[in-house]
Amino acid sequence: MLDIKFIRENKDLVKKTIHEKKIDLDLDRLLLLDQKRRELIKIIEELRSSQNKLTEKDIERGKEIKAEIKKLAPGLKKVEEEYNDLILLTPNIHSEDTPVGGGEEDNVEVARWGDPPSFDFKAQDHVTLGKKLNIIDFERGVKTSGFRGYYLKNEAAFLAFALLWYSIQKMTERGFSFMFPPTILREFALIGSGHFPFGKEEIYQIANPGKLMDGSNMKEKFFLGGTSEPSLLAYFSDTILEEKDLPIKVSAFSQCYRSEVGSYGKDTKGLYRLREFMKVEQVVLCKNSIEDSNFWLEEMRQISEEILRDLELPYRVIQICTGDMGAGKHKMYDIETWMPSRDSYGETHSDSNLTDWQSRRLNIKYKNKKGEKEYVHALNNTVIASPRILIAILENYQQKDGSVKVPEALQKYLHFKEISN
Repeated sequence: MLDIKFIRENKDLVKKTIHEKKIDLDLDRLLLLDQKRRELIKIIEELRSSQNKLTEKDIERGKEIKAEIKKLAPGLKKVEEEYNDLILLTPNIHSEDTPVGGGEEDNVEVARWGDPPSFDFKAQDHVTLGKKLNIIDFERGVKTSGFRGYYLKNEAAFLAFALLWYSIQKMTERGFSFMFPPTILREFALIGSGHFPFGKEEIYQIANPGKLMDGSNMKEKFFLGGTSEPSLLAYFSDTILEEKDLPIKVSAFSQCYRSEVGSYGKDTKGLYRLREFMKVEQVVLCKNSIEDSNFWLEEMRQISEEILRDLELPYRVIQICTGDMGAGKHKMYDIETWMPSRDSYGETHSDSNLTDWQSRRLNIKYKNKKGEKEYVHALNNTVIASPRILIAILENYQQKDGSVKVPEALQKYLHFKEISN
């Protein structure tokens, strides 16, 4: 969220951002609530100050003040509840070089690497390859798990783990500490990361969260994480760091869950859009400086590009426009990898600088060299997501006889160099 003082002083800029990011937010209503909230807080504080100055002889006046405070309290609570709901919707100010646009058609390609393969045979998609090579089973996946269900088996299962382990080692070499974070999350973690209230329909809520020690049902809501980003950020919530310890660089492996309700009718076949998958994520917390956080945005992007070059997969980098980037993003790239069956590139990585938009929600600060407390800047990016990346590997590395070569970078982690019948 944005600092309310910043919003007051930059009303036109915030309104412009709301429009360009297509956020449903009445800023004038938020500012009116802010004014009412401050007025009520001031009145109540003045009443309490007067109450503290009363002597034992002023019993009746003390009762009157107490009654006045009690009368004002529900109104303040109501105003604060609506105010808190609206300020969570305030979008981050996007970078000056972010393309202004309404959707993905206005995103801009900024880099490209590698040439898509040219086959001298009729290429097959990963669904066909997976079935013929007996490494992916969608039919039994749907039978067991429902729509978008799948089984990875045999060489595909080994290949998925090789990708994940290779990625974890890559991040360790680049100085990132590694975690296995929780995937069952409390609501504050998703509010803090900005997944709530935005995108709440994409998150699974646990229907039976369990029982307390006394046998009663737990009333708190719990959710399944769609990425490890919320849990990694929540690890540092309500923390005051030291500037000398920044940047903090962490990566994590987690199983991820997304309902994909917003993608109805899209990518209904294959491994592209799934309800559960595995991912290695990278998160950086750095100083409250646009220069510093944009440096790390580019560094994280380079790590992901390096991974795709290691795997020798053609890709392109897209800078995301205002209408497609989400409320919290200051600047954002997607990396898309070539997928022959789509005859185009498909998103495999998402790299974002959210400045202090998340750290304000989660209360993550650091002491600068002057001893002043500032909110950190937070960034995140995909290291690898499986099994989506298997689409690119299976389809780009297929051979005329129907077999699939294993990328050289992964061969040392496996007991085979190609997948064949």
